[in-house]
Amino acid sequence: MATTPTPEEAIDRAKRVLDDRIDTIRQAVEARQHVADVREETDRERAELEARIAQRVGDAERADVKAYNAAVSAGWSADELRKIGLPEPDKKARTRRRAARKPAASRPAPPAPEPTAPSDDRSAVEGDQDAA
Repeated sequence: MATTPTPEEAIDRAKRVLDDRIDTIRQAVEARQHVADVREETDRERAELEARIAQRVGDAERADVKAYNAAVSAGWSADELRKIGLPEPDKKARTRRRAARKPAASRPAPPAPEPTAPSDDRSAVEGDQDAA
């Protein structure tokens, strides 16, 4: 014979079932957050690695250009170097050009003030002294 549970027993059983279900949701959310955290961390690591790689390649390319330019400075022509298997570097050092100086902002010059009579200047100066 099955006995009918008391209301408290029924509620306790329901809570246990719900707690188990809620726990699976907690685990799923934590796993999803872990995926997001790992992606963020690996994106940062990838960016750092790519920066280090770019730096290493850039350093090697600059050393290549420097060595090639030293050979040219030592008297080898670009054609001779190419014939012996040393073409110009892919990243040939660019000669830096200085930017041409730009003239000052092209605004029309203000018109020159018209000369005034000496008597006008004195009255203006005297008027300024009165105001002071």
